[in-house]
Amino acid sequence: MPRFSVIVPAYKVQAYLQESLDSVLTQSYTDLELIAVDDCSPDACGSIIDGYASRDPRVTAVHLPHNTGPGPARNAGAARATGDYLIFLDGDDTLAPGGLQAIADRLKATGSPDVLVYDYARTYWSGETVRNQLADRLSEEGPASFRIADRPALLGLLAVAWNKAYRREFTERSGFTFPPGHYPDIPWSYPALLTAGSIAVLDRVCVHYRQRRTGSMLTTPGRRHLDLSGQYDRLFAFLGEHPQLDRWRPLLYRRMADHHSRLLAIPGRLPRGSRAEFFREARARLRRHRVRGAAPAPAVRARHALMRLGTPRTYGAVAGLYRAVLRGRARARAAWAAVRSGLMLLHYRLQRRLPLRPDLAVFSAYWHGGYACNPAAIEEKLRELAPRIRTAWICGPAHDATVPAATARLRPDTFAYWTALARARYLVTNVNFDRGLRKRPGQVLLQTQHGTPLKRVGLDLLDRPAATPTADFAGLLRGADQWDYLLSANRHSTLVWEKALPARYTTLEYGYPRNDVFHRAGAAEVLEIRERLGIPAGTTAILYAPTHRDYRRSRPDQPDFEKVLRDLGPRFTILARAHHTYGGPLGAEPHPRLVDVSDHPSVEELCLASDALVTDYSSLMFDYAVLDRPIVIHADDWEAYEAARGTYFDLRSCPPGAIAKTEDELVDIFATGHWQGSRSAQLRAAFRARFCTYDDGHAAERVVRRVFLDQPAGLPAFVPPEERRPAPAAPAASVTAPSQRRGPRDFDRLTLD
Repeated sequence: MPRFSVIVPAYKVQAYLQESLDSVLTQSYTDLELIAVDDCSPDACGSIIDGYASRDPRVTAVHLPHNTGPGPARNAGAARATGDYLIFLDGDDTLAPGGLQAIADRLKATGSPDVLVYDYARTYWSGETVRNQLADRLSEEGPASFRIADRPALLGLLAVAWNKAYRREFTERSGFTFPPGHYPDIPWSYPALLTAGSIAVLDRVCVHYRQRRTGSMLTTPGRRHLDLSGQYDRLFAFLGEHPQLDRWRPLLYRRMADHHSRLLAIPGRLPRGSRAEFFREARARLRRHRVRGAAPAPAVRARHALMRLGTPRTYGAVAGLYRAVLRGRARARAAWAAVRSGLMLLHYRLQRRLPLRPDLAVFSAYWHGGYACNPAAIEEKLRELAPRIRTAWICGPAHDATVPAATARLRPDTFAYWTALARARYLVTNVNFDRGLRKRPGQVLLQTQHGTPLKRVGLDLLDRPAATPTADFAGLLRGADQWDYLLSANRHSTLVWEKALPARYTTLEYGYPRNDVFHRAGAAEVLEIRERLGIPAGTTAILYAPTHRDYRRSRPDQPDFEKVLRDLGPRFTILARAHHTYGGPLGAEPHPRLVDVSDHPSVEELCLASDALVTDYSSLMFDYAVLDRPIVIHADDWEAYEAARGTYFDLRSCPPGAIAKTEDELVDIFATGHWQGSRSAQLRAAFRARFCTYDDGHAAERVVRRVFLDQPAGLPAFVPPEERRPAPAAPAASVTAPSQRRGPRDFDRLTLD
């Protein structure tokens, strides 16, 4: 008897069904049966299911003689089930990799409860993935299992069948079946939670809930939405048969009222001519099932009262009035924004007529983000070497904590902000200032950039419009024409910038100030950062930091961190950092040796704390090489990346370390110790000689003396590479023995393919 019976009903989902079935059959946990139910679908769903059943003995194909709807189709699958637990999955949704293993582990840890509730993420047709916003209700703190009275907030989660695992013996003993019609989850999900003798939660995304642009029941207009009221009738009939559950009537009444009002509020969801009928059905249910103590929050109380007491015309008129008020507010905000923008422009022009402030320097990084990168390192050194110069940092309130107390804070697009841009003697950024900036005579603008370019930039993107961040090349060059100085980390960068962003600036080939800390930090500081990040002592910390893909809207595929950590064993910890264009976290599932550092304000600290870097095409590899610590490139799409964005050299011909094309190769490189072997050291040495020529720990001082103190002849001499002593890595676990799971691989092939 299998542990799980996964039941997948299918109706008009031929474009998604294969992905759904594959997500089940490729799970690392294999003790399962898959029951796929063809609900008399008019497309190819039936033949797809038969194909899987012929190839995999775990698949049972069920064909219904006529279309019954999602509820009866699930019943047909459950009738064939033999597993300990039932898991329902819609034919256009997918199980997350490792999801079944996580469910099995949690069931074991919580004593095989009647119901296990796990989390989901919405996967939109655009490629965006968003985790359930109520995930905090699935916290695993507290008792391993409980009754619903101990965690009533679970009733506020989406009332669906596919975010739970049900003990089959419990559902059969209780006589639970799905009703006909649409919205069948309502009279199933609530009764299951209310009557379960034991419930447990799993704080992990196990299902990807597909948000289709067209075709799904919830987004398609139709009279089927009138089934909603009848399903709540069934729910309250169940409560009537179980008087011990009366305490839950007020809460479920409010849920019913909210559900109906939300559906009414969605334009186009109900076809013309059905809204009045739907309203009457909703009003009848609100009157029929009303109980004491069901008063909702004040914000929605009036809406519920109108549904219960009013008419469709009255409700529509009030709703229309409310929408008109909202539109009026939006127009008023837009008008005020236009007026304010005009006032700011006038203020800026007036301030430009006033004298410059020679003792003021304004800094910004990453489009007015936190205190970071080269501007931060220069600002810190400026306060040390020239305390007479006042410094200000442009950032929003969310980044205030990152800015030193001695540095003034400027809010973007305020009067103080435009005053500073108009009158500061020095302006420093690693991207661009506001496009409204017009540098005046006497001002000095230093562009520091924020990485060594591997991918094409600037005018080198003229022939690649699909990968171009902006088509305004004229505006790009107008900005470059205002630069007085451009900071370069190495000769490669100098040659790229001069061709891709030609202008009259002076190039400062000084190295990157943000990397100075790699030579300044000591062993004690490295250990302190590791402790603060929660890296277990004695483990090898791998910093995983991929970049974005210009040819993809969604986040690139990432390793199965849970599997990687399981294969590598307890001596390894992964620090996962998502690229800012995708947002974090990379590792959405909790794991004691997976630390999400996507929001950590200092990537330099993460580099110091780690023992090795795993990346794809991120410019972070050039900075990390300054530390002289191992680097592994993990990428299987070089050709696609090169075709979409274009690069300045073939990374495969001169990598900073081993190259892994697959997850298995990545595991092998670390499991066999090749990541820190002699070949890796040779590749890294050649890479450092080419790209880390000037990064010796004194870049910030050179910039401050040259730009702010006008001392071009008194700059620190470059420290020869052989005399540099970057920060030591923390004492780590002993060298990992070769993998027992698979034989050693040809390391030269891994690095040079």
